[in-house]
Amino acid sequence: MAGFLVHVGAQVLCAHGGQATPTAPNPRVTVSGQPTVLMTAPYIVAGCALPPPPAANGPCVTGQWLMGTTRVTSNGQPLVVQSSQAICAPTATPLLILLTQTRVSAL
Repeated sequence: MAGFLVHVGAQVLCAHGGQATPTAPNPRVTVSGQPTVLMTAPYIVAGCALPPPPAANGPCVTGQWLMGTTRVTSNGQPLVVQSSQAICAPTATPLLILLTQTRVSAL
């Protein structure tokens, strides 16, 4: 999966507008002076607007990346790129990468 590497300063939101942040930055690889994110690091979501049961099954609490780089790894783990896909729990909706650096890309 090709795309620009995602760093900790990237704007990542759940599908309902909640701000998602990585729980474990990867300081081993930096881009734009900021640590990147490994695919294995879960994200925490704050401010999700989806209501709790019985109105809906929200709000989003965590997000986990399902796909990352295939050729470039750090510490033996794939990195998150702009085209990566993630799913939130407990809503099963995606995380959306809205803004990241645009200088370093990877496969």
